[in-house]
Amino acid sequence: MRQNPVPVGFFFYMPDPALKQWDKEDKRLKKIGIAKKDRPIKPERDSAYPTKTEIALGLLKEFKVAHSLIKIKGVLADALYGEKAFMDEAAKESGGSQVISQLRKNQNIEYRGRIRSVESYFNSINKGIDQTIRVRGGKEIKVTVSSARLKVSSHSKKRFVIALKYDGENDYRYLVATDLTWRTQDIIQAYTLRWLIEVFFEDWKLYEGWGREAKQLDEEGSSRGLILSLLFDHCLLLHPEQIARIESKLPAYTVGSLQRKSQMDVLLEFITSLLEFPDPGDKLKELGELIKDVFQLMPSGKHMIGRDLGRLEPTPSLKYCSAG
Repeated sequence: MRQNPVPVGFFFYMPDPALKQWDKEDKRLKKIGIAKKDRPIKPERDSAYPTKTEIALGLLKEFKVAHSLIKIKGVLADALYGEKAFMDEAAKESGGSQVISQLRKNQNIEYRGRIRSVESYFNSINKGIDQTIRVRGGKEIKVTVSSARLKVSSHSKKRFVIALKYDGENDYRYLVATDLTWRTQDIIQAYTLRWLIEVFFEDWKLYEGWGREAKQLDEEGSSRGLILSLLFDHCLLLHPEQIARIESKLPAYTVGSLQRKSQMDVLLEFITSLLEFPDPGDKLKELGELIKDVFQLMPSGKHMIGRDLGRLEPTPSLKYCSAG
């Protein structure tokens, strides 16, 4: 059975079936005590199923080619991409820009010849101080921060490592950056921009039909739904009031507010055109009949009224079946 793809950027990630099956079997054998040397060898990854890291780097390369006039200042990624290969390659492909991701709290760093976890280092040696930062260049919030340029063991090189805790949180998150010449505050404020992608996801899901209106399954269905949602987004960018905002260098209107405004504009246009008819009442009745034909009410399949469900009770002549 083909698996449903998981969207990554504008491409789709699908796990390698052979690797997935091997991993499942390996875990099963390990659980029952089979030694590693007696378990099946891990198969090579099929190039038809690239990893999420490979997909992300491919997207970055394509963006650079398609938008060569745009200078990339930073590449922001979550903890999944906080590995050496991705960060080094992303910095290279983006023209040496800053690449910011996250480390796990148990990842090792080297400090004065001693290896310890990043959590241990910041809890015992480099404790945080309170600061104020701007989230996406707007709202000011309080954070607790400490930072150092440390050698990350798994990266085999020095990175800019930051322990960050937002006001009201109990645990730190640990940012990692490639360019050691940036200031701590600049890295933190740049990383807040990563959450802009969540705004796009929200717009796609709530207002632009991504997911809700994608009736087809699998990769083709997902692609078509995404294309339709992006076309809708493009149309809203061309809305006269949106163009006026952009040309005036003002913040653009939200997709939700533009959608609601457009719906009311259509309703008002309908009422205006209706009033222009010689007999608006008769025209409204005519339209009402058309609506009944187009939007037919359908009986629900979860209500059991009028259905033969059988007896749903024991049969006396079969009591002997329960004996013994």
